[in-house]
Parts: sequence; C-alpha cells; structure tokens
Amino acid sequence: MRQVTLHIPDKKYQLFIDLAKSLDFVKKIEEEEKEELTKDQILAGLEQGIKEINLVKTGKLKARNARELIDEL
Repeated sequence: MRQVTLHIPDKKYQLFIDLAKSLDFVKKIEEEEKEELTKDQILAGLEQGIKEINLVKTGKLKARNARELIDEL
C-alpha cells in the first residue's frame, strides 16, 4: 500500500475529500490542518530569538551545540 500527501486549495478541499471518500479502494483519510502563523507571531518569535542570541553573547545564557538540540528532539 502507498501513501500520498497532497496540498489542496481551501476552496477545493471539501470537494476533494468527498471524492476521495467515495472511492472504494481508499482505506483511510487523515485530515491535517496546518496552523498558519500571523505576522505578529513570526515577529515575536524572531524578537525572542534575537534576545536569546544577545544573552548568549553577553554570557548570561549558555549556548547549546547542534547535537544537544537534536538529541533533545
């Protein structure tokens, strides 16, 4: 069995889901909705990152290497 990931425009989404559900060979449909970040959320994240970089530069925050970050995930 194979799996396919599709990106469907919002206005065509329900039509596509209805069509896929009508096909007898489709076993399971998992719907996934992405949360889109607002401009303010993106800017807040960037601002937080810059603050953390400045704290590392001044020695007030200890930096982690990439391996530690990957291991944490």
